[in-house]
Parts: sequence; C-alpha cells; structure tokens
Amino acid sequence: MKWIFTALFLITILPATRAADSLLTKLTRTIGQADQYDAAKVAHLRVLQQEWAAATDAPAQYQAAARLYEEYKLFNYDSAYTWVHRLQQSAARLGNPDQLTAARLKTVFILLSAGLYKETYDSLQTISVAGAPDSLKADYYTLLARYYFDLANYDYDNYHSVDYDARGTRYLDTALHYYPAGSFDHIYYSGLKAYKQGHAAEAAPFFQQLLRRPDLTHHQVALAASTLSGFYLEKNDTRSALDLMIQAAIADIASSTKETYAVFNLASLLFKAGDVKHASLCIDLAVRNADFYGARQRKVQLSSILPLIEGEKINMVENQRRLLMRYAAVVTVLILLLLILGYIILQQVKRLQVAKQVITDAHARQQEINEKLELVNAQLAEANVKLEEANKIKEESIGYFFNMDAEFFARLDKLKKALEQKLSEKKYEEMRFVVNNIDPRKDKEELLRNFDKVFLKLFPNFVRDMNTLFPPEDQIVLKNGELLNTDLRIFALIRMGITETEKIAQILEYSVKTIYSYKTRLKNKARVPNEEFEERVMQFRTV
Repeated sequence: MKWIFTALFLITILPATRAADSLLTKLTRTIGQADQYDAAKVAHLRVLQQEWAAATDAPAQYQAAARLYEEYKLFNYDSAYTWVHRLQQSAARLGNPDQLTAARLKTVFILLSAGLYKETYDSLQTISVAGAPDSLKADYYTLLARYYFDLANYDYDNYHSVDYDARGTRYLDTALHYYPAGSFDHIYYSGLKAYKQGHAAEAAPFFQQLLRRPDLTHHQVALAASTLSGFYLEKNDTRSALDLMIQAAIADIASSTKETYAVFNLASLLFKAGDVKHASLCIDLAVRNADFYGARQRKVQLSSILPLIEGEKINMVENQRRLLMRYAAVVTVLILLLLILGYIILQQVKRLQVAKQVITDAHARQQEINEKLELVNAQLAEANVKLEEANKIKEESIGYFFNMDAEFFARLDKLKKALEQKLSEKKYEEMRFVVNNIDPRKDKEELLRNFDKVFLKLFPNFVRDMNTLFPPEDQIVLKNGELLNTDLRIFALIRMGITETEKIAQILEYSVKTIYSYKTRLKNKARVPNEEFEERVMQFRTV
C-alpha cells in the first residue's frame, strides 16, 4: 500500500515553479484529492488490521498493534487510543518494562495531540524512564517539552505562556542529549530549541538542512516546512512563509495527517493576504480534520479565525447581492409606470397607517400612564405601611419610655424617703445597707429585658426572620429564658431606627469596637451580602 501513498504524493508535489499562484493551484488540486488519500489510508489500515488478527503470539501482536498505532496516531484519536491500549496489553503479557514504557509514551502522545492536557500531565507523572534506553528518554523529555509548548500556544498570553515556553525549552534541551546526532529529530529539535529561545536566525539553517534531505517522510516535510515558515514570518517575508506553509499543508494532506496545525496557519496567512477563496478552502479542511481526529485544542484555535473568514465570505456574497440590485434597478425603471399607477393606492394606505399609528401611540401612552399610576399607588401603599409601622413603633416606644420613667421616679422617691428617714434617725449603717442594695447591673438587665418584651411585642417574628438570613448551621439559638441576646439586640435597635454605632454602644454599655465586631461577625455568617444585611433587617414587618 505504501506505493499508493508515494504515487499520490508525487502527483501533487512534482517540482514546479515557486510562484504563489502555481502552489495555490497545486494546493487546490491536492485538497480535491484528499478523499483519495484517505481512501488509500483506510485500505492500508485494513491490511494492517488483518495482519494483527492473524498474529498468534504476543510478540507478533505487539508489533502489529505498534504498526497500527503509528498509522492512526495522526489520523484518528479514538482508533489510536484503541490500538495503544492493545499495545499496552501485549507489552504487559510480554513482561518487557521497556516495551510497556514505550506504549505508555505513545498513549501520552495521542492524549497531547487530542488536546487532553490534564490527562497528558497525569500520564506523564506516572512514567519513569530511569534505566530506560536513550530512545525512550528522548521521547519522554520531548513529550514534556511539547506539552508545555502546546500549553503556551493554547494560553497565548504574556504571563503563563512565557513560563511554559521556558519549561518546554529546558525539557527539549534534555531530550537532545538522547537523540543520535544527525538524525531528523536531533536536527529538528535543535532548530526548535534555538527558535523558542528567540534565535530565529540560528534556527533557520537546521530546517533548511532538513528540507534538502531526500529521505524525509511526508510528515517530516510538513514539520520542517511549517516551522521554517514561522521564521520567515518574523522576518516579514510573507511570500516565503506562505510558500513553505502551502508545502506543509500539501504534505499533510498527502499523508492523510488529520492532527495538523499547518492547514490552519495557512488559512490564517491567506486570509490576512486577502485571499478569502483559498483561506475558506483551508479553514473548511482544518475543521474537517479537527472533527475527524478529535483534536479539542484545534477546535478552540479554529474558533478564532473561522468567524472572520465566514464573515468575509458573507461580505463577498453581499457585494454580489449589491451588484444584482443594480441590475434590478434597470428592471425597476421598466415598471415605473405601474408604480405610478399604484402611487395613489399607496398614499391612501399610508394615511390609514398613520391614523392607525396615532391610535396605537395614544393607546400606548394611556398604558404607560396607567402603569405609572399603578407604580405610584404601590409606592404610596408601601409608604403608608411604613408610616403606620413607624407610628406603632413610636407609640410603643413612648409608652415604654413613660412606663420606665414612672417606675424609675417611684423607686427614686422611695429611696429618697428611706434615706431621709434613716438620716433623721441617724441610722447611718442602715443607710449604707439601703445604698448597697442598689444593683445597677440588675437594673440594667431588667431594663434590657423590658426592652426585649416591648420589641418582641412589636416584632414577634424577629428571631425567626433573622434566622432566615443565615444557613441552618449558623442560625441563632437562644438560651433558656432569653428573649433576645446581644447579637439580636444590636439589630433590634437598628430596626427601631437607632443606626448610629456609638449610640448602640452607649445603650448596651459596650465599646464601639465591640459593637462593630458583633455586627461584622454576624454579617459574615449571613447568606446575603454584607452591604444588604441591614437593609434586609429594616424590611422586617411589625404585626
């Protein structure tokens, strides 16, 4: 089957002029032949699957599964994952740790190719290449480098991407120690390392050297050409960059490589060059490739340019539509007489429409006035409720005030008389006893308890309403005999209209800082924002 690929590839990339038009013609022809390449690929895969089915022992199954994985790894993620799983099973049966490590590294390759970055990272953490052959170490550190390069390209910012590129470069430097000198991988990754370090001029000769070699596979041609294209883009040599990217895209199509970045980059370059026609062909192919392979990161990248190309296509259609409109204008002149005859009828219709619109507008204005009246009435009703509530609070507060004053003056008068009597009788010890029986703390507690009773008479559901503002585990639970605790009294005073923290501190005989601490602690437990907490408390209604 390999001769089929070679024949099809030679048809599409026979030596020709490097003129952009000639290459674009070749690209268009190759895209049209993509189904033929894919059909040849599928036929070759069937043969390999038959070889795997015919394998009777573990070594033969391992080799057959390895060949199938190599064919699928850039063609289709799901199938590649199936065969690499079978490859791991065969390696486990063989009991060869190097073969098992190789199979795991192949799994990482397709996870990374599919954009499954978390799974890639997790898999890499489970692999150890200590004592493994140099080839496996090279693959391992190259995958780590590619993982961070892909993350940098995916994030594409000035913060994380810089760090990811630096990490990738360090791993790539390690990988280069294990590749044989003069091999494709050693030359390619040496150039890539220089490129990632910002030495584009030093990197270019590596890729140029590779492209002069006659023994490269289609995928290797695509890799070298697309990477070198980036160098020419940095030099603002768009023509050379475009030529190389076209060569890379043609090579990828010819090898049925679906997990590729070249055709997407080519679409972007063509779009920027104003060639919407060929850009559209490339972006459509990139979308099909990403869907077929299952490359998630490619779909995300496609979303950045696909709408732009589609928008430009719409503009082209719109331009054609405007051209057709000009032709239609010529036809319109021929039917002007009919339009004149219909003019009178149209005027009558317009008058009717104007009258209808006047009625509609009047009705809309009436509706608007009604809605405003309803809103005002609702606001008045709300104001009346608040006024009635304020009056009730005022009445209860005044009653409570006078009642407490009466009690206080009665006790004061009784104390005065007792002291005067003891003084007249010169019973000084008994006077001391009378004075010592005065307990301000008890009086304060009695005062607060009376306040609690009066407040709960106004707001009998206050504790329940407060608990609605908290999750079940943080709701306020009163001790036996308590009507309100300090937390509740603070917000009870706020609900009564005493909002100054200094005044609340004075009433409850706490410092201002302590009152702030109580309020902040309670608000932090609430399931409503801090800034809305007191507003919600003020919405509690009297009964």
